[in-house]
Amino acid sequence: MFAVQHWYSRAAVHAPGLLLSATIGAAASFLGSHYGAPVMLFALLLGMAFNFLHTDGPCRAGTDMAAKFILRLGVGLLGIRIAFEDVARIGFAGAGTVLGLITLTIGAGFVASPLFRRQWRFALLTGGAVAICGASAAMAIAAVIPHNDKTERNTLFTVMAVTALSTIAMVTYPLLFQALGFNELQQGFLIGATIHDVAQVVGAGFSVSDPAGEMATIVKLFRVATLPVVLILVVLVLRITGNAAAQDSIPLLPWFMVLFILLVSLGSLFELPAIFVSYVDTLSRACLVVAIAALGVKTSIKALTVVGGGHLAIVFIETLVLLGLCIAVVKLWAPV
Repeated sequence: MFAVQHWYSRAAVHAPGLLLSATIGAAASFLGSHYGAPVMLFALLLGMAFNFLHTDGPCRAGTDMAAKFILRLGVGLLGIRIAFEDVARIGFAGAGTVLGLITLTIGAGFVASPLFRRQWRFALLTGGAVAICGASAAMAIAAVIPHNDKTERNTLFTVMAVTALSTIAMVTYPLLFQALGFNELQQGFLIGATIHDVAQVVGAGFSVSDPAGEMATIVKLFRVATLPVVLILVVLVLRITGNAAAQDSIPLLPWFMVLFILLVSLGSLFELPAIFVSYVDTLSRACLVVAIAALGVKTSIKALTVVGGGHLAIVFIETLVLLGLCIAVVKLWAPV
């Protein structure tokens, strides 16, 4: 009886914030599907409009839970999209190229951040988002780095920046790559290796041709597949360098990364029912949209106005570095 009362009281505390975040997420999904705009961006903007409910009222506990637990669950469920055989189709040369691009892009963030007086947390957050998989990577990295008073604000800004740049890239990159004389497969590789978010990669790739779209999707999935490796390396480095906050609060392999790896392994070893894969993928997207809505609720517009142009400059530099390096590699070496 006591256990039932305990769980009921916990549910009552979290329900208002969870319902608020879910409602905002549903509204964002509706607007995104009807107007062809990024759902994540709608979720952020709508969430920020309800910041007053997090400051004053019963929604704080639920939105905090959505921004943490549901976020991690959504990242973990991303693994359902990936199978080793699909990723292997880009070959050793393509895989090596993408790994090098990821490393150099994250490195560019660490070089650029001190120039604009930003800390290593922001460099890792933005570099990982640009290099790997946009908003999903930003939220996953934010979940494993030690938090400070700027973490949620910087995460929200990073999601907004990479989502906006991805949308611009979806329209402009195919035209740029065609003008530079790349063939369809090369354009697909470039699109998959440079655009931040998965949805925009698919849209840009298939706007060129079906083979380009398939290549872009495979390359993008390989980038997503590197996410758990990067997160484990981040935790290891934090532990080795003696970061007390990381040692106390972050396990070497967080539970959501275990879930990610488990789903990748299941999808690689067994032929999972298509309907199951579709349901899990939909649940993953829903969790991430709800988590982004919760982050929006937790962040005031006033807080974002103080980030300064340096934040945007760093993300822009990382994006240009990734684009320039990828064009140079494909032009000079032609891994595909």
